[in-house]
Amino acid sequence: MDYKKYVDNKSPKPNYLKNYILAFVIGGIICVLGQFILNTYISFGLDKEGASTATSITLILLGAFLTGIGVYDVIGKYGGAGSAIPITGFSNSIVSPAMEFKREGYVLGVGGKMFTIAGPVLVYGIGSSVVVGIIYYFLGK
Repeated sequence: MDYKKYVDNKSPKPNYLKNYILAFVIGGIICVLGQFILNTYISFGLDKEGASTATSITLILLGAFLTGIGVYDVIGKYGGAGSAIPITGFSNSIVSPAMEFKREGYVLGVGGKMFTIAGPVLVYGIGSSVVVGIIYYFLGK
């Protein structure tokens, strides 16, 4: 019990208000960037659905690129959940493990470790959508 008190006293206390504000600002900047990209694609003549798809692809590519050059880690350090929750955070969660295990080769390293973080999200997301689709098919008619 004394050790727990000692650790609690020595552990740095997070500044929650600062973390909330930074997450809000960084997440907001990512969303504003996404809206700008969407509006740009619409101004180039894409319909709203096509522009939305192109925007998602662009944000994933941008997140992967920034992760590859080491910038997204800095954004994540300050932005916390504000950088992890948007689709760019999903891209980061796939690229980071792949880069970390690149030295083990492309098949066992990159291919094997790429989905260590995002894999469960994909499995349960796709599995849930199949279950909901089946329920909708039988009950939705």
